[in-house]
Amino acid sequence: MDFSVILSDAIRSGIGPIAAIYAIAALGLNLHFGYTGLLNFGQVGFMLVGGYGLAITVVTWGGSMWLGILVGLASALVLALLLGLPTLRLRADYLAITTIAAGETLRLFYRSSWAEPTTGGVFGLQRFAGDFYDLNPIPPGRYGVWKVEFTARDLWVLIVAWALVVMIAALLALLLHSPWGRVVRSVREDETAVRSLGKNVYAYKMQSLVIGGVIGAVAGILQAIHVQSVSADSYDPAVTFFLYTLLVLGGAGRILGPVVGSVLFWFVLTFLDSALRQAIGTGAVPSDVISTSEVGAVRFALVGLALVLLVAFRPQGILGSRKEMLLSGR
Repeated sequence: MDFSVILSDAIRSGIGPIAAIYAIAALGLNLHFGYTGLLNFGQVGFMLVGGYGLAITVVTWGGSMWLGILVGLASALVLALLLGLPTLRLRADYLAITTIAAGETLRLFYRSSWAEPTTGGVFGLQRFAGDFYDLNPIPPGRYGVWKVEFTARDLWVLIVAWALVVMIAALLALLLHSPWGRVVRSVREDETAVRSLGKNVYAYKMQSLVIGGVIGAVAGILQAIHVQSVSADSYDPAVTFFLYTLLVLGGAGRILGPVVGSVLFWFVLTFLDSALRQAIGTGAVPSDVISTSEVGAVRFALVGLALVLLVAFRPQGILGSRKEMLLSGR
């Protein structure tokens, strides 16, 4: 087995564009769950409307990419209002049910034959981010250190994505250390106490849902730009649970928790995938025990086992504090 290849694959995935995109989406989810105590199980829905807002504006309506970005962000704002208005005055579990249902309903709607003239149906939409790549200042070629290399296009996306991670994390840090952020964290701990002090808990929850949803849309837009394609089936509920996995791994209620969690999640996932494939290829693991077609399922099972152990022995994650993960306190 060539461990240099395994390690380089894992590092490339851990610092690559997808890790940055998931970190952005998880930053929004962290505002919902980690700081406000909102059980949002439909963050993927915000990513979907963001990505499709861009793609539909450019491909279907013939608009510019920059207009499409604004449409994607506006769509996330509208979605947050539609989800929050009827549910945020109720118990937290109503929001959880509503968001997971909304995410799946949107996925099925966007892939339906009825919506196909606008959304492309099951085939989705492609090639709508040419304006973004036209701004790429990096000459064609491959760039990197050791065996960790990226093409000029991927490196451009990587730079922009991680720059957005830094910007969004910094803005959230300023926001959450302001009086607004202190009220939001108090809402998570004890809504009744906050309400007794004259604060409008419903308004603070709605603001948090909107801000976190728009951040999720930014991740969806960047993902669509990265792959130059949107397809409804790539926005399934598993994406939201990946986000919760890396959020728990890094530590909820910490600004850098989602970022650390995303890097580690994709590093470990790719490390296991590459190691298993090489082990099967060299005969270290017999193909009748695990075949190459089963590697994807096995790696998720191993990551799931690691997550169970993490929750059992360190539920606060790597950077978090234990009380941040106590749902009974929300």
